Amino acid sequence: MGEHQVNALRSISLDVQAGEFVSVIGPSGSGKSTLMHILGCLDQPTSGQYFLDGRDVSHLSDDEISLVRNKQIGFVFQGFNLLTRTSALENVELPLLYGTGNITAAERRKRAMAALASVGLESRYDHHTNQLSGGQQQRVAIARALLNNPSILLADEPTGNLDSKTSIEVMEIFQSLQKERGITIVLITHEMDVAEYGSRIISFKDGNIISDVTNESRRHAKGELDVLPSVAEGVA
Repeated sequence: MGEHQVNALRSISLDVQAGEFVSVIGPSGSGKSTLMHILGCLDQPTSGQYFLDGRDVSHLSDDEISLVRNKQIGFVFQGFNLLTRTSALENVELPLLYGTGNITAAERRKRAMAALASVGLESRYDHHTNQLSGGQQQRVAIARALLNNPSILLADEPTGNLDSKTSIEVMEIFQSLQKERGITIVLITHEMDVAEYGSRIISFKDGNIISDVTNESRRHAKGELDVLPSVAEGVA
């Protein structure tokens, strides 16, 4: 902003193991959303490196980084980010429309229906977003994020617009995905009761990591979760 420079992240060093469920918590302005944007290849670090699956993706071209986002990373946001005039099925199909493969309409529909079934919404496939509750909309968003079988799922305040009961249901879905598919999950939140669903909690303040601990008292929705070998690490 003019001559004033704000360092959203301050020379942090962070490793995330494949298959981990990492919760990142901190107040507004602590740097957690900037971290999410860098991990999701939405922003590039001004210095340092970010290694994703052993590859430095810090300064790839726009086309290269778009392909990484489409194939390797799934995104879930607080505001759902669904198209209002299309059905749940059509919203879920979107990542395949932007992909590089030659996929038929029938195959897109089949894969989108399978993704909706994985979050328990196959019966609502033809409903528009204004016909769905907030929790159902977030499930559609999760199904969309899963369509290309990403290795990483990034969730930015995914329960921020949901009531307590629905928040629990959504967090149970994340835990099931981590356990059953081995997906790496990085979840941004400012609520400790949500963060406790992760197997690891990282706290941010003023762009710094102030704590990074294993969550011994985590909330189990679907039993014990496994940690897989490391394939992703990042330094921003």
